[in-house]
Amino acid sequence: MNQRTLTQEKLSILTDALYFLKMTQLKRACDLFQLPTEGKKIELIKRILTFVQTGKIIHAPTIPEESHARNYPVQAISSSALMLYGSYKNDAETRAFFKKIIGPHFHFTAFGIDWLNELWLNGNPPTYQEFADYWSEETARRKDKRVKPKDEWRYINFLQHMQKEQPSLSKTELMKKWKKLQADNARTAFEILQSIKN
Repeated sequence: MNQRTLTQEKLSILTDALYFLKMTQLKRACDLFQLPTEGKKIELIKRILTFVQTGKIIHAPTIPEESHARNYPVQAISSSALMLYGSYKNDAETRAFFKKIIGPHFHFTAFGIDWLNELWLNGNPPTYQEFADYWSEETARRKDKRVKPKDEWRYINFLQHMQKEQPSLSKTELMKKWKKLQADNARTAFEILQSIKN
C-alpha cells in the first residue's frame, strides 16, 4: 500500500466521498484491502480510513455476553424486563408496548437505537422502562434544539439542503441530482483508494 500518496487534502476528499457510498460499495472498498466487511456503514468507513492512514485493521465491536438474550430466561415485554441483544425486536408488539407507556407519538428513532447499542456494547442492557425514559427525555430535548442528521445520512442532508436551495425541484429531478452526486463521489473514492493500493 502506498500511503505516501495520501496527502491531507486527499484524505479529506476521500473521507467526504466515502459517506456517499452505499453499503455494497463500502464492502467492495474493504475487499480492495482485504478488510473485514461486517458492521454498520459508519464502522466500515472508519475501518477504511484507519487502514489507509495507519495500516491497522479495526474489527466490528462485539456485544459482550452480559447483553445477550441467550444468557437470560425468556422474558415477556414489561417495564422491568431487560432489552437484550438477540431478543429485542422492532416489531408491532414492541411498538404497541412503548405507545402504551410513552404515548401514541412513540416511534423508533436512530438516537434510541444508538443508545441501546452503546449500552449493549458496555454490557449494561437497559430495561424497557429505562429505554422509554431515555427516549422521552431525548425527544423533549430535541424539540428545543434542531439536531443535525448524522454524517452517514448524506441523502437526508442532501434533501434538506436542496429544499432550501431549490425548493421547486420535482422528486424526479431531485433523484437525478442525488444519483449523479452519489456516482461522482463513488468514482472519486475508488480512484483515491486504487491510487493508495497501487
